[in-house]
Amino acid sequence: MTWHIEVDRGACMGSGLCNGTLPDHFRLVAGKAEPVLPSIEPDEDVLDAADYCPYRAIHITDQATGEDLAATD
Repeated sequence: MTWHIEVDRGACMGSGLCNGTLPDHFRLVAGKAEPVLPSIEPDEDVLDAADYCPYRAIHITDQATGEDLAATD
């Protein structure tokens, strides 16, 4: 199983929570978050980062099924 991480740069306000807690998965570029790698092995901490994003800008999907795993509202 592989997950796809995407950050909605229009929704991201660069709070840095994702980068601060998971710098191996997220970085800030021009004041906005972006994934270090767009595809990762499943990682519950990444789901937590998506849940804690105050702007719900982190979207995670299962690459095999297309199922939304986080930030679908």
